[in-house]
Amino acid sequence: MRHYLVGHLTAGMLMAGMLLACAQKEQTKTEEKMQSLELTQEWDKVFPLSEKVDHRKVTFETQYGLTLAADLYTPKNAQGKLAAIAVSGPFGAVKEQSSGLYAMRMAERGFVALAFDPSYTGESSGEPRRTASPDINTEDFMAAVDFLSKQQNVDSDKIGIIGICGWGGIALNAAAADTRIKATVASTMYDMTRVSGNGYFDSDDNEASRHAAREAMARQRLTNPMAMAGGVVNPLPTDAPQFVKDYYDYYITPRGYHKRSGNSNDGWRTIGTQAFSNSRFLYYINEIRSAVLVMHGEKAHSRYFGEAAYKYMVEGKAEGYNVVGKPNPNPENKQLLIIPGATHCDLYDGGYTELVGKGEPKNLIPWDKLAAFFAENMK
Repeated sequence: MRHYLVGHLTAGMLMAGMLLACAQKEQTKTEEKMQSLELTQEWDKVFPLSEKVDHRKVTFETQYGLTLAADLYTPKNAQGKLAAIAVSGPFGAVKEQSSGLYAMRMAERGFVALAFDPSYTGESSGEPRRTASPDINTEDFMAAVDFLSKQQNVDSDKIGIIGICGWGGIALNAAAADTRIKATVASTMYDMTRVSGNGYFDSDDNEASRHAAREAMARQRLTNPMAMAGGVVNPLPTDAPQFVKDYYDYYITPRGYHKRSGNSNDGWRTIGTQAFSNSRFLYYINEIRSAVLVMHGEKAHSRYFGEAAYKYMVEGKAEGYNVVGKPNPNPENKQLLIIPGATHCDLYDGGYTELVGKGEPKNLIPWDKLAAFFAENMK
């Protein structure tokens, strides 16, 4: 019996050793892959670095095998384990733009904050470039939560997320899927699946329009699948709608232009977001039990996305949603915040009193209110 136990223990130890060696090998391979990204080390954001925070470049991997590049902001001289927030967006932007500003402002207020480039964009990995899908982008947020959970200075029970513009909808989808997310802010949100399938203001919400769009996509896949659709229109037409002028003012002028931003340059692949047009990814947001704050500008052309998402999230039904679900089991921690006078792009950086990146800052983003929301709901 003794020899059997010794042999059994020895075999177990050998197996444990082999498993450890395999894990270490996989970890080494992962680190080598993650280190292969070419990360810009100098400060190249569209906003100045705050003296109240420390900053460093980091990478982490998704379950799809993609390596994401990110900026990690921490409060200076912070001690102990802190609550943390992952930030991404707008859709087509990079972490050197709005998401980095949001992360830095949250770090000023005591949070560990991570601004990341989504898969296939910015400094993150993935080919072909500027490709997106509901599942891959939702995983991007959940992988960011994985990363933050493993940091020594982060309380893994206190993690929230912020999604800006198109990433506001993705953030809601992530919150519906991942119960580790304790609080979510969707700022100036787009529902990318709704606008892709229905057009702006649901003007193409009919079978004929969708069929025509699908045929165009099918032709594009055979003729030139790598073609880029173009970013924000440049030069700006004199008769452009006001929201297009607002996009131009942020993405093309020195206010927000960045060389790695798709919106500032050649945009997305023409078929790069095809998966969004045939999906509806906010189906289960009426079951989100954690806290959610939907923040939109009073004058934003996109306001209807946020208001409808909030209504469906709380009541289980809303205009623009073809499904009817049950009311949310936890409506008391859901908030809709409309910022008076704000346009869509005002919530990218606070806004300015004049176009072309001029004038005085309007400071329309309520940073302290966002910080209080996270602090209250990540106790």
